[in-house]
Amino acid sequence: MVGAGGFRGGRLVRAVFAAKRSWYRLRYRRLTLGRDVEIRGRIRLRRGVRVSIGDRTRVNKLVRFAGPGEVRVGADCLLNATWIGTWTSVTVGDRCLLSDCELLDNDFHNLPPGQRHDPPTPATRAPIVVEDNVWIGAHALVLKGVRVGRDSVVGAATVVRGDVPPGVVVVGNPQQTVKKFDD
Repeated sequence: MVGAGGFRGGRLVRAVFAAKRSWYRLRYRRLTLGRDVEIRGRIRLRRGVRVSIGDRTRVNKLVRFAGPGEVRVGADCLLNATWIGTWTSVTVGDRCLLSDCELLDNDFHNLPPGQRHDPPTPATRAPIVVEDNVWIGAHALVLKGVRVGRDSVVGAATVVRGDVPPGVVVVGNPQQTVKKFDD
């Protein structure tokens, strides 16, 4: 049975999270936070990025967003030391777990040798979509133009260069499907 001190402690914790949400809303005008977002670590926005974080999502450690694009994170997610770089858009569905990983919807530079020092062209970027209930492991790298299907797992240190079907586990560099979840 929870005593009166437990209820007061819960109210205090909720008040701390509310204060942190208010502070981040003031600090970053391009940040939208849903109801009951828990910021246990820090958030950093750079270069004009617009970020929307859904209800009840938890932010642990330092979570960084950069670029002139847009990031939408669904409800009930966990972002743990995640870095998202966007020139177009990165969309993360509901109930996703993003560990200490990177999502980059751009190459930051042109590939042809004669154009490498020129400003990036539209060919260097493409949106990323992470569907609902996806788990992306530590040190994984999700590259431009990728769609990760719902209920999938991206293993630790995996480099994702192509679409991931729903309900699978991918690992390695290049990514390989090693498990399919049964319906």
